[in-house]
Amino acid sequence: MADKDKRIVIAGAGSIGCYAGGCLTLAGRKVILLARPRIEAALRQGGLRVSDLQGRDRSIKPEALAVTTDPAATLPQADVILVTVKSGATQDMADLIKAHARPDAVVISLQNGVDNADRLRAGLGRRTVLAGMVPFNVVQSPDGELPLRVHRASDGKVMVEDGDAGLVGLLGVEGFAVEAHGDMKAVLWGKLLMNLNNALVALSGLPLATELADRRWRLILASQIDEALTALKASGIEPARIAGLRPALLPKVLRLPDWLFKLLARRMLAIDPQARSSMWDDLQRGRPTEIDDLQGAILRLAGKAGTPVPTVQRIIALVRAAEAERLGSPGLAPEQIVAPAGRRST
Repeated sequence: MADKDKRIVIAGAGSIGCYAGGCLTLAGRKVILLARPRIEAALRQGGLRVSDLQGRDRSIKPEALAVTTDPAATLPQADVILVTVKSGATQDMADLIKAHARPDAVVISLQNGVDNADRLRAGLGRRTVLAGMVPFNVVQSPDGELPLRVHRASDGKVMVEDGDAGLVGLLGVEGFAVEAHGDMKAVLWGKLLMNLNNALVALSGLPLATELADRRWRLILASQIDEALTALKASGIEPARIAGLRPALLPKVLRLPDWLFKLLARRMLAIDPQARSSMWDDLQRGRPTEIDDLQGAILRLAGKAGTPVPTVQRIIALVRAAEAERLGSPGLAPEQIVAPAGRRST
């Protein structure tokens, strides 16, 4: 699999997909971006700009990109398929892969949530499906800005389930570090704990670094994580470390005073000042969010385990209300999260 001539299809070239595909293309890998019409049009017109927190800022001209909206023309060429669609589109992508891809193509889920690889496996039978995890945040430029820019706004290595010795060599390139891991279940649950903050960014409308620097928001995140850890323990699931911390310590660190948190949690705060969450972007664009695959996963686990999750339930209700309104982020204050629902802030 380390053969650099292997063809990689990015199945769902949004922010993460364009970033991964851009880094791989810049490294000389053979990449096809399977995108929605809006992204395809932008890439064909202006190309792709790929930047990151370390200061890299690289561009790819339109003629150097292979991009299409046609899965029937793209998927049969794939040796490796990186699935980067939102969780709600996983089943549809599984159907497309089953219909068009070769049986020997390796499928890797680089999606939020804990069970997308299992959904792909259920839909794809005996094909090789591996779980993966993207730890960093990618910000996409506003509609109409050319070239389309995808900016990696935080740090970390992509994790891919052990299963093919050459995958790390094929996929690990400058700006997109990749590492194999033997326990992706623990990794995905660990990431989900921090992804519980996505909804708080979406509801507040604040940049991620600003929101995390405010103890009032961190207290809400800590409450969610406490509830999640109780459900995980009752279910016999041990999540992986987060930013070097044992998960049990995370709520304690989040509850520290602002000055001490900033001192001790530098890795957590190493984020581009303008970065927000993909859930915020979904609300802004009037799209369904991944709340059912983040907080919803904790709610389902807690339901089976019989443990209470009142903060998680509250966040789910607020995000669903914002989805229904289709007015973007409601711009809530921390007090509006913990108090009974009221009017939108002005």
